[in-house]
Amino acid sequence: MAVLTLLARRLAAALVLLGVLSALTFGLLAASPGGPEQVLLGSRPSTAETRAAIRAEYHLDDPFPVRYARWLGDAVRGDFGVSIYSREPVTDVIADRMPVTASLAGYALLLTVAVGVPLGLVAAMRRGGALDQGITLAALVTLAIPPFALSILLLYGFAVALGWFPVFGAGETPLDRIVHLTLPAIALAGAQTAMVVRQMRAAALDLAGQDFLTFARARGLPRRRIWLGYALRNAALPVLTVGGLLLAANLTGSLFVEQAFGLHGLGALLIGAIGQKDIPVVQALVLLGGAIVVAVNLLIDLAYLAVDPRVRHGAVTS
Repeated sequence: MAVLTLLARRLAAALVLLGVLSALTFGLLAASPGGPEQVLLGSRPSTAETRAAIRAEYHLDDPFPVRYARWLGDAVRGDFGVSIYSREPVTDVIADRMPVTASLAGYALLLTVAVGVPLGLVAAMRRGGALDQGITLAALVTLAIPPFALSILLLYGFAVALGWFPVFGAGETPLDRIVHLTLPAIALAGAQTAMVVRQMRAAALDLAGQDFLTFARARGLPRRRIWLGYALRNAALPVLTVGGLLLAANLTGSLFVEQAFGLHGLGALLIGAIGQKDIPVVQALVLLGGAIVVAVNLLIDLAYLAVDPRVRHGAVTS
């Protein structure tokens, strides 16, 4: 029951956070210059009646609290309105772009964990040696390269010069999608892998002097078993935190990589919606990004409870 109470408090705080985020987003978009009538009319001549009809359709003349309450009520029911630019339901527009971003985010996270965790653990096992120094130096160099710059390097080297990978697009079949998303996933995972390497190395080194590892060494257990069987699980908490935040970052902040590789995901949709003043789409994407961050943090809390009994004990006794 104590665990359920803790999660209920976290969920309530998350709902309050999403409410504040939605109000700020709605207010900033409402205060920005321009409006839906300018997007729909473009450079075409218009009459006062036409502009008034558009403003009436989108309730632009209503007070701000009334407009926000109407939008929030519809959003709670899953209705985010209709895209001003495409005239399609916003949920359909986002659902059409979500698979590309979700595939890219998951692929990048898989590469990050598969490469970063073993390298960080190896660097800790070989502390001070040549392998440790090489891994640490490579992580520092990779961390200094922005994803957009790494995207250009990968595009030129492996897509243009060598022709091993496609230049743009996300592919159609599952296998084709893996091939198309390999370079974008590497570009997105580059700096993130360096972060996981440094985090894993630091967490493992913090455990190196703990009593339970000293006792395991005194029992004559093999070094590999000590690090993989004892240190890895106990170093998982900070890595879980970083991994969860990186997944949220991949889902909400991959727009530069998507632009570089011509991927029609949520990032490209957000950029286009801002340029087109497509307010319903922008509002839905911002709220979706906040919901993803909140959901990932709740999942991290659940993972803490599953991995570390000390966290469960603290939740029960608090």
